[in-house]
Amino acid sequence: MKIVIAPDSYKESLTAQQVASAMEEGFRAVFPQASYILVPVADGGEGTVDAVMTATKGRRIDVTVQGPLGDPVNAFYGLSGDGATAVIEMAAASGLALVPPEHRNPLKTSSVGTGQLIRAALDAGARSFILGIGGSATNDGGAGMLQALGARLLDGEGSEIPPGGEGLGRLAAIDLSAFDSRLRNISVDVACDVDNPLCGPHGASVVFGPQKGASPEMVKELDANLQHFADIARRDLQVEMADVPGAGAAGGMGGAMYAFLHGRLRAGVDIITEAVGLEDVLRDADLVVTGEGRIDGQTVHGKTPVGVARVAKRHGKAVIAIGGCLRSDVGKVHAHGIDAVTDAVYRPCTLQEALDEAYDNVCLAARNAASLVAVGMRLCSGV
Repeated sequence: MKIVIAPDSYKESLTAQQVASAMEEGFRAVFPQASYILVPVADGGEGTVDAVMTATKGRRIDVTVQGPLGDPVNAFYGLSGDGATAVIEMAAASGLALVPPEHRNPLKTSSVGTGQLIRAALDAGARSFILGIGGSATNDGGAGMLQALGARLLDGEGSEIPPGGEGLGRLAAIDLSAFDSRLRNISVDVACDVDNPLCGPHGASVVFGPQKGASPEMVKELDANLQHFADIARRDLQVEMADVPGAGAAGGMGGAMYAFLHGRLRAGVDIITEAVGLEDVLRDADLVVTGEGRIDGQTVHGKTPVGVARVAKRHGKAVIAIGGCLRSDVGKVHAHGIDAVTDAVYRPCTLQEALDEAYDNVCLAARNAASLVAVGMRLCSGV
């Protein structure tokens, strides 16, 4: 047998590589002679850099950049083994986790650090980019990112606007004369798993602003400022960004990547499964095993297990998913290519116990799943 194991990470407990190793250990206890191919995957969020670096034999590069509130933070990006592709997680430089809850204010937080990561990767020779934009602390429409790359966002007096979503309200002109010329010759795939427009009742500020610390009054100001940004971009550059599906992702970063860097907004798991070569690996597999920290009805909306299953079903492969936990609507995943689901928690326990015991629990769940596969094989063979 050839078994392909392609899980996402279990947040706060195991990396995707650790999950894959635990799954292999469990299956190997039942099928010791099987061939195992481990392909850690991600959906564009945390773990994206590690997944692609593992697959391409690349390396992680640490960079000190400006954090969401202007203080230095230790961030990173990945560079593929051939040096051609950079993989960036926006959260590493401009993430919500970098801002203490009491200081979260999207009027002030800036995406400049993400632009600094892009510039560092350009300096390293990258010409193809994968950008995961989940987990951002910002609502600045990508303005800080653009400024870090040489764009001048000017107020009525010809000075640079201040950082954050608040500064966009003072924008009077956009000058790209000093925009990094290397950006003309790159390709950018943006891992974007929402289709929200930039502004309005379904836009970045209304839908995502509150979780970044925005009050109802702030939401109104941020929404108006993003619309103003889009209006100025249309006037000065003849670019449209407001109504592009996904423009509202990451506080408007999706729109900026589309309008200024010609980025392709795509489902993150599709980008990553292509980047790690999953399809080629599982063409001749007998079984595919995947998973993530929680599997439920939301898993069908661009999450890793269903993304992996979609690739597997193109080749008629059976798929088992192992989740850290399941919810009552988990049955929805069966219509999206996942044939069987099980959870890793086998006894009543606290959340902390589940996190602490995650490796052993995944291993046990994988062994149990493998045992059921073995029973099915015996039934089919009549033994």
